[in-house]
Amino acid sequence: MVSAWDTLDDRLRPIVQASTDEYARVRPALESVTAEMEASLRAVFADSQVKPLFIASRTKTVESFRDKASRTLPAEDASEVPTLLFPDPLRNLTDLVGVRVIMTLPHEVDEAANLIKRQRAEFDCRGDREKDIGSIESGTYGYSSRHLILRTIQNETVREFHRLLEPTQKPNGSYLFEVQIRTVLAHAWSEIEHDIRFKAGDPRAWSPYFDRQFIATAAMLETVENEFAELHERYETVTGFWDEEGEGSAPLTPNRIRDIWMTLLPHVNRKAGDDWGWAAELLAAHGLRTTMDLAGLLQADAITQVREALDHRYSPGPDRLLDDLLLWRFGKAHIDLTAEPEDAPVKPRRESLGRRYRQMQLYRAREK
Repeated sequence: MVSAWDTLDDRLRPIVQASTDEYARVRPALESVTAEMEASLRAVFADSQVKPLFIASRTKTVESFRDKASRTLPAEDASEVPTLLFPDPLRNLTDLVGVRVIMTLPHEVDEAANLIKRQRAEFDCRGDREKDIGSIESGTYGYSSRHLILRTIQNETVREFHRLLEPTQKPNGSYLFEVQIRTVLAHAWSEIEHDIRFKAGDPRAWSPYFDRQFIATAAMLETVENEFAELHERYETVTGFWDEEGEGSAPLTPNRIRDIWMTLLPHVNRKAGDDWGWAAELLAAHGLRTTMDLAGLLQADAITQVREALDHRYSPGPDRLLDDLLLWRFGKAHIDLTAEPEDAPVKPRRESLGRRYRQMQLYRAREK
């Protein structure tokens, strides 16, 4: 692939080559800075609940440095010497040292960034941006990545690098480097894209169809990440149902019952605006008054057994399924507590519950 160095104006080559030679000389010391920054960030996450999948780092290669140092601004007159975009690349470039922090879910990217930015004794955050945020606003796709520019504070390894770079200057231990934080799916996408788009051997071999495929895969990536995020949120919600000192102890109001039901059994649906007071009354009849009580009732194995026992010819709604689950657990007590009196002249509910209860007893006898 043609690089900026390959097309650089001959009059600028000596300047860029001198910077590149200087970079090659000090790069081993900069690799020590890179290792130090990676170790520092690992320590930040070691005692935190925010846990990356992995952390990696790299020091820009000499070839990559030369290519970036060769970038120019177009001259107004073709006869004039172009202006270098980075006239002092060893001091202008903030990505010579780069650390990647790879997370699982999108919301963890923000958590990781906020945690790093709070380490004010070690780092001063000088930049924070979302990679390709403009693509979101324009309706196109690209991978999402949070980029932080951090400045070290009185770091001894940085001082050693500065002593080598500028022996006559007093080293202050301050150095700018880049941290990229992204999800593992975005990381995989960007790595593949970089290999194909930016490392292609011959630009003539590029096809517009490649761009189309990258856009399509980025769109699918966003959908998959959203699904994983929703799955994680549902898991966190359900876990909270079993917290005796938190969500699990919340009282069962009609709206609370609806929300629990929609979380655990969204496929057994009911109009969201319907009144769930009937459910609160049924549950209260058995002393079930907390979130944990209802979560314990709506267990998948119990639902499976109830459906097998009653051989439902249709998918029951929430009212019928809840009634059957209470009958499965409490048996005849459910009938006595929620149906008409035995001596009532008309007792359709008692008779219906009685038939279903006998079916359950037969099923249990067969399953023993």
